[in-house]
Amino acid sequence: MDNKRDLWKGLCSYDNLLLAFKKARRHKTQKQYVIDFEKDLETNLLLLRSELLLHSYAPKPLVHFIICDPKTRKISKSDFRDRVVHHALCNIIGPIFDKLFIYDSYANRIGKGTLKAVQRFDVFKTKASKNNTVKCYILKADINKYFENVDHKILISIIKKRIADKRVLWLIKKILANYSSVFAGKGMPLGNLTSQFFANIYLNELDYFIKHTLKARYYIRYVDDFVILEHDKEQLEFYKKSIEYFLKTKLNLQLHKDKSKIFAYGTSMSFLGLRVFCYHKLLKKPNLRKMKNNLLFLKEKYKKGAVDYDDIYDFMEGWTAYAKNADTYRLRKNILASFESEFPNKISTKEINRLTNQVKSFPLG
Repeated sequence: MDNKRDLWKGLCSYDNLLLAFKKARRHKTQKQYVIDFEKDLETNLLLLRSELLLHSYAPKPLVHFIICDPKTRKISKSDFRDRVVHHALCNIIGPIFDKLFIYDSYANRIGKGTLKAVQRFDVFKTKASKNNTVKCYILKADINKYFENVDHKILISIIKKRIADKRVLWLIKKILANYSSVFAGKGMPLGNLTSQFFANIYLNELDYFIKHTLKARYYIRYVDDFVILEHDKEQLEFYKKSIEYFLKTKLNLQLHKDKSKIFAYGTSMSFLGLRVFCYHKLLKKPNLRKMKNNLLFLKEKYKKGAVDYDDIYDFMEGWTAYAKNADTYRLRKNILASFESEFPNKISTKEINRLTNQVKSFPLG
């Protein structure tokens, strides 16, 4: 338990709130609500600080909207000042929990992400199949309506193991209570930074059970989507039943019946937007459509001056790095050629910096 420093004092400090503001505004500097908040930044941050210190802080109602990317989901958007508070909280308690997370938990963590998860999957499939010389099986599973079913009391009890400060716990309860779910005392909104962070804390209990009790060697989790690889199918059947019992009795959750199955390695299986086969991987068509739609949306925003070329370049760079994990050479070549033809004379800040560093590294004389 973290009793070595005053977490609440650190959370409410002006420096922490300023850092939280900078993180919350990232990639949103042109948004009117960010511009309005920044016009009187010091006053707004000091007001937030006073509300937190006096325990008068109350989150504003969430704004809900529906997206299809590719499946239909309800996203809940917090007011910008509340997002600053979310970052302020995660700045302080994030490092405490992150060092407890297992290595193979890949969602919403610095240095992790889908790219690293897919690369780790490649390592595990080689080990589990002994370089494709023995038969191998994969338990691919996710949790039924995970964010809707996170139990607040269980989550708080898990957090209390590491956080004793009642003021920090008060703020966490405030954030959780701001979301109205179908079931009282359950659920977190999709779209909140704190939801992503709490999701990892909640399922870290499952990670420990799988790694330390079941002693599964080849396990990867990304939010509520996870895989276990084994050469013994019966072992995976045992794991699946054990996990179902653990989720039901300890975390009040259930595996998704249709999406939690055991596959023979080599048959088509979806994992983090990829269709995985024995010797190759393909991008799922819905994910490719999502990428093209997002790029089109960014281009429209660029034309209106809402984003700059750096934003579009960063998006393309991220997607290209992800797509390289599948057999997409020709696809990437065509998409990048089309992209470059639309922005023939543009150069990003990253490219300028890379060229500058290259010039600096040239030997003189």
